[in-house]
Amino acid sequence: MNLFDLTGKTAVIIGGNSTLGSVMGEALGAHGANVAVVGRNAETAEAAKARIEQAGGGKAAVFQADATSKEDLQRVLEEVLAWTGRVDILMNCPGKNSATSFFEITEEEWDSIMDVNLKSVVLASQVFGKQMIDQGEGGSIINISSVSSGPPLSRVFTYSASKAGVNSVTQFLAREFAPHRVRVNGIIPGFFPAEQNKKILSEERIRSIMGHTPMNRFGAPEELQGAAVYLASERASGFVTGTFLRVDGGFGAMTI
Repeated sequence: MNLFDLTGKTAVIIGGNSTLGSVMGEALGAHGANVAVVGRNAETAEAAKARIEQAGGGKAAVFQADATSKEDLQRVLEEVLAWTGRVDILMNCPGKNSATSFFEITEEEWDSIMDVNLKSVVLASQVFGKQMIDQGEGGSIINISSVSSGPPLSRVFTYSASKAGVNSVTQFLAREFAPHRVRVNGIIPGFFPAEQNKKILSEERIRSIMGHTPMNRFGAPEELQGAAVYLASERASGFVTGTFLRVDGGFGAMTI
């Protein structure tokens, strides 16, 4: 019994050239999925594509797009359909962070973070979720949230608010899409050494994080792979929707 075989499925990863997105893409590809790496940076996207192909299984391709542009995402959908003829899995994992103090946050920074972290999820779900519904064969949307989505973390006000929005969108769409067998779930990562977080990880901040993480370490990107494959596979998680899978070293279980 192979609950995790994704052979013949097409997975679209928005932000597939990111640290975490590319590693989860490797796992989906290794289990047979064809992986569309969607990102703005061609160099990092090509590097992610190469790693996915090295993992074996499905094929990979790069599609350039701004995740906050519905026009770009619609074009990518058309290109993906020309490539494999279908979309079965959508993973939303673009991310932008900032440690700007509350009273110093500008409208421009607020809008930029909200656009990348939240608006992109809505737009991609409209474009690719509609395709899954039209295909009539079900599908899986996986949104990458954060432990900062609730309760919020200090110093990352806009990021925390945007990820709380991702959680709300995830549950709303889970209800909206359930009659069409399109499942919508979220992964809540703890602290991983992703590029967007490095600039705010001072020694004091790291001590605070470790003090609140029972496993007393950062996560390795590869430790998100199992969660991604599980939620992508209809055989493994076909009755799972509207839920959040924590991969956080126990962070969410801590109080004092």
